[in-house]
Amino acid sequence: MKQQNTIQIKNKKAKFNYEFIDKFTAGIVLKGTEIKSIREGKASIAESFCEFQDGELFVINMNVEEYSHASHFNHAPKSERKLLLNKRELNKLEKEVRTSGLTIVPLKLFINDNGLAKLIIALAKGKKEYDKRETIKERDTKRNLSRIKKAFNQR
Repeated sequence: MKQQNTIQIKNKKAKFNYEFIDKFTAGIVLKGTEIKSIREGKASIAESFCEFQDGELFVINMNVEEYSHASHFNHAPKSERKLLLNKRELNKLEKEVRTSGLTIVPLKLFINDNGLAKLIIALAKGKKEYDKRETIKERDTKRNLSRIKKAFNQR
């Protein structure tokens, strides 16, 4: 049973604060009311990060609001959620995090064609302050160029 899903919850600050090295798509272990809240679009990954605990990868500080139609069996909004990756991918990520001091950042939470929640995570390196200023400068320059082109094409 295929269903049309437009749920895409993004971490907009991640692109500004980090430089991405490698990206992975991971499944998430969720309870029944959590997936229902995500399908309603009531989740946030803006302040979240990933870390290893006993060889398993968990997403920390991901906020999934309580499901509105649930009874007292609802879930905790900010609990740790286990991420599902291949053993080879987990070993690669854990090695990179331990040796080179990189971090794992969630980028986008979405629901795939089969109705399963997936999280795109990235192995990332934090940007320095001057890199962030350079990003702002490039964005402003690009915006000004597009304004000039638009004004020129209207004549």
